[in-house]
Amino acid sequence: MSRPSWREHLNRTLSQLPATESGPRVAIVGIGHELNGDDAAGLIAARALLAQGGTSDRLLVIDAGPAPENQTGVLRAFRPDLVLLVDAAQMNEAPGSVRWIDWQDTTGISASTHTLPPYMLARFLVAEFGCVVALLGIQPLGNQIDAPLSPVVQQAVDAVVAGLVEVLISPEP
Repeated sequence: MSRPSWREHLNRTLSQLPATESGPRVAIVGIGHELNGDDAAGLIAARALLAQGGTSDRLLVIDAGPAPENQTGVLRAFRPDLVLLVDAAQMNEAPGSVRWIDWQDTTGISASTHTLPPYMLARFLVAEFGCVVALLGIQPLGNQIDAPLSPVVQQAVDAVVAGLVEVLISPEP
C-alpha cells in the first residue's frame, strides 16, 4: 500500500480542524539557510508564496531563516490552527522527494543548520498554542555553501508552492 501524498495529508488535516466561519487559520513557516544550497528550500517556498499573495486573515506565510523559533511572537498573534513547517529534511529518499511528516516523527530528521530542531519547536507550538503542527520535508540533493538550489529541489519547491497555492490561496468554491 502506498503512502498518502503530502497534499492528501494536508487536505485531511484541514478537514479535521475545528470548523469556523472563515475556515482554519494556517501558518506556513519556511525554514532554512539561504547560503547552504538545497537547505534554502523552505525559504524559497515561503518567498514564492508571499509573492503570490500568501498572507491573509486566515493564512500567514513566514520566511523564518535558520531560526524559526524567533517567529513565535508573530505566530502567537496570528493564532494558527495549523502550523506547517517547510524545510529541507534528510529523509533518506530520492532528492526532491516531498513528504508530510508529523512533528512527533521529526526527532530523527536532520536539521543541523538550524538553531533548534524542528521537533522542539513543534512541541513548543503545540503546548503553547494548541495547534496542529507538521513538517513538509523536501529531500535535498546537497547543502554546499554558496550554491543555488539544485534543479531537482527547485522542481520540488515549485510543486509544493503550486499545491499550497491551490489548496490554501486559490481553493475551488
